[in-house]
Amino acid sequence: MTEQRLNILHVSQMPASPPRFGAQARIHGLLTELARHHDVTAVSLVDDGFNIDECRQAMESYCRKVYLLPNPNSANGVKKRLKQLGSLTSPLSFERLIGTVPALQDTLDRVLRTTRFDIVNLEFTFLGHCNLRQAPPGGKKPLIFVDSHNIDYELARQYARCSGSLVRRLYAEVNWRKLRREELQTYADADGVYLCSTNDERRLLDEVPGIRTAVIPNAADVEYYQPSPGDPTPDGRTVVFFGLLSYVPNIDGVTYFLRDIWPRIAAAHPNSRLKVIGGNPHPSLRAFAGPQIEFTGFVPDLRPHLAEAAAVVVPLRLGGGTRLKIVEGMAMGKAIVSTTLGAEGIEAVDGRDILIADTPAAFADSVNRLLADSALAAHIGKSARRLAVQRYSWREAASALDRFYRRIPGNDP
Repeated sequence: MTEQRLNILHVSQMPASPPRFGAQARIHGLLTELARHHDVTAVSLVDDGFNIDECRQAMESYCRKVYLLPNPNSANGVKKRLKQLGSLTSPLSFERLIGTVPALQDTLDRVLRTTRFDIVNLEFTFLGHCNLRQAPPGGKKPLIFVDSHNIDYELARQYARCSGSLVRRLYAEVNWRKLRREELQTYADADGVYLCSTNDERRLLDEVPGIRTAVIPNAADVEYYQPSPGDPTPDGRTVVFFGLLSYVPNIDGVTYFLRDIWPRIAAAHPNSRLKVIGGNPHPSLRAFAGPQIEFTGFVPDLRPHLAEAAAVVVPLRLGGGTRLKIVEGMAMGKAIVSTTLGAEGIEAVDGRDILIADTPAAFADSVNRLLADSALAAHIGKSARRLAVQRYSWREAASALDRFYRRIPGNDP
């Protein structure tokens, strides 16, 4: 990165650190690398599920200043469902309602009017209603960049078509249209939008031609996630899935794997076992637990679990962007079996760096090959590790983001 420092205000609906799931991992990875070369101030909402003191301590280790505000609209379980139903009568999406917190705008007003920032980096579009183009009296207003983790209205539209109960599908059918209006307006108002994949970039440019975009793929901490001599050796029988298990695409993917794929693997390899790693497993998933199927819950360190795995699976059928679970598994040198959609946006070659399968039979056959042939699994894992180091490190991703910041007209700090 260039030595000229930028003053960056990072605004998010969730704290960046410590990272516990995919969206946080992207924010944390990019932000910690940017903070090596630039001055970063963070303003974030904090939902009930986070430990605000732990988050503040983690973020203060690399941010100049940190402002964390408890979100009074935070809701889970039945309370969340009731709020979602109540949002049906509002012209605003559920996500926009949850992110409308007067104290957040008050904090942004105070910070922006007393400190001049070159860049405001907005995570997602759910806080796109906030007034971010402010500066001290007589100062130059900052440029606005949006990090699009997904095209969220497209994800919600997928939910409406094929996910969950009739009530959930009807809710999603109403909500995605509101999300689309809000999301596209936020993108159109920004000076730059960066996305996780070229597919998402094409989708966005079809909707909002002429906006300035860049692809900043998801990545991994390739120094942290790497094979180590002290790791457990692959046991030849364990298949691993990891990810936040309250996230709809993961719920759908794991359900698909358990229902349609795993029985074929267990029949061919009676000694095999499945380890599903992730916080907040949905009750419908926990019902599958048994002697061969373990739900570990959240684990503080994925590495030993990945090290012992004979294969990592990414059986996703919903979603967008790129999957951190793939690049982190690649960085650990693991052989991965994924659907085409699961591997979207990752320039991995089928049969060399990864195995791609889109039907239950083909997916099970690919996993069975890895369980039966440890040399094949090791060969694919080594190739995956090389690709992760060459193309998918957070340092490289943050450098690309820095270049994007600087090529926007008017950014002459």
